[in-house]
Amino acid sequence: MAKVNLDALIPREDFDVEENINLGKKKETISIEDLKIDSFFFSNIRKPDFQRETNEWDKNRICEFIKNFIEGDLIPAIILWRSTGGYLFVIDGSHRLSALSAWVNDDYGDGKISKLFYDWVISDEQLEIAQETRKLVNKTVGSHDDFKLASTYPDKVKPEVVKYAKNLVALAIQLQWVEGDATKAESSFFKINQQAAPIDKTELKLLESRRKPNSIAARAIIRSGKGHKYWSSL
Repeated sequence: MAKVNLDALIPREDFDVEENINLGKKKETISIEDLKIDSFFFSNIRKPDFQRETNEWDKNRICEFIKNFIEGDLIPAIILWRSTGGYLFVIDGSHRLSALSAWVNDDYGDGKISKLFYDWVISDEQLEIAQETRKLVNKTVGSHDDFKLASTYPDKVKPEVVKYAKNLVALAIQLQWVEGDATKAESSFFKINQQAAPIDKTELKLLESRRKPNSIAARAIIRSGKGHKYWSSL
């Protein structure tokens, strides 16, 4: 089944970006409200610049995951690392965060975030898959707008939406944190991701040599020069 491209929802950044700030105490959970495009958490969340594209889940898996979260099922913790520059890097869980963010922001690869990311150049195939995903989620779970509507106009939405909307405010996503510098964070990223789904040998070589001209050029060509500017440090 065709995969859904959620790569635009969480921006990429270089691990090595640094500023001097007070790191303070880290939060242990986030709510669904933290995944809105204008929230403080969402605006600071990042993927490492070498991470694979977030496009490994199909519409059924995305829909099922959103449904599981809304119904209060246990989902694995998101593993983050906080840089000295204040960015929150996703070490493990980018697909989970992106799936929930897609629901909250109504962007399954064709919304406002994705259009800005790809400079409004999105393939017909990606647009079609995004529409199919949205229809499935809205039919099976209900849109995020439906859940907001349930609190003020419960008679306008399905009874099950009203039921789960009352629980949504109390649901939280567990966070775990990697401690240490950028080298420690990068090591943790490769170790965790190799255990979950082994990275192809060719792709691993590209990632580990990502600052070399050939790798930068190859990654830029894959996206036709759109999206994350892999070549910016060349």
